Amino acid sequence: MVISIDKAVYKSDYIINIKFSDGVEKNIDFGDFLKNAKNPMTKKYLDMELFKTYSVDYGDLNWNDFEMCFPLWDLYEGKI
Repeated sequence: MVISIDKAVYKSDYIINIKFSDGVEKNIDFGDFLKNAKNPMTKKYLDMELFKTYSVDYGDLNWNDFEMCFPLWDLYEGKI
């Protein structure tokens, strides 16, 4: 079975609820990842308004045309 993201809903702070195509749902907290990022292209997503601009495209969660994205399996496992 191929897993993809069906839906992603912003919850609070840097937490996004992700619903996968197999029905699994996870609340993923991106806060620590963003706070510890060294790359300024990633760190800029600490700006909450910019963080909220994510989209689900082709079953993947991404920001600004894949400027920031994560391996699908890492999100599924809740490890970023």
